[in-house]
Amino acid sequence: MEKNRSPWSVPVAVDDIPETGLHAEIDAPDTVRAELAALTGLRELARLSAVFDLARRGAGVRVTGNVNAHVGQTCVVTLEPVESDIDELVDLRFAPQAAAFAKSETVASHTSDDEPPEPLLDGKLDLGAIATEFLLLGIDPYPRKPGAEFAPVKTDDSSAKPFAALEALKKRPGGG
Repeated sequence: MEKNRSPWSVPVAVDDIPETGLHAEIDAPDTVRAELAALTGLRELARLSAVFDLARRGAGVRVTGNVNAHVGQTCVVTLEPVESDIDELVDLRFAPQAAAFAKSETVASHTSDDEPPEPLLDGKLDLGAIATEFLLLGIDPYPRKPGAEFAPVKTDDSSAKPFAALEALKKRPGGG
């Protein structure tokens, strides 16, 4: 895989977006989901889809919508399977140059003006890459089964012995 290349690519040329806007619904194929699951350390990625509305803003584009996924992970406490749904809202601006896009935005815009727009590369944006990015943002880095809590090993002696917890682990069945 090329550096900085998303496993899922759905390019859209700005020139192909009508003045009235473009609605796009995309679903990741099995091969893409398998590759993303391997890259992200997921047990499985059963579903990945996105719905986007693209609106031209001068030379730029505003992309709104959401990314949905169903992921399988491993609980960090019990090591048991954990399933979860991801639903990430998307609201991005793209522009060939930040200055040109900033001038075309209206003051009444609902996007954050604190963040500069994303760059348009060769007059295109990639919906698959956007969906992949928001999938990554939505994945829980420390998934836990409901009710699972990490509890440190308790020792009988409350005195300050730095290796008491290790000794207690050795005394557990199968602890060595």
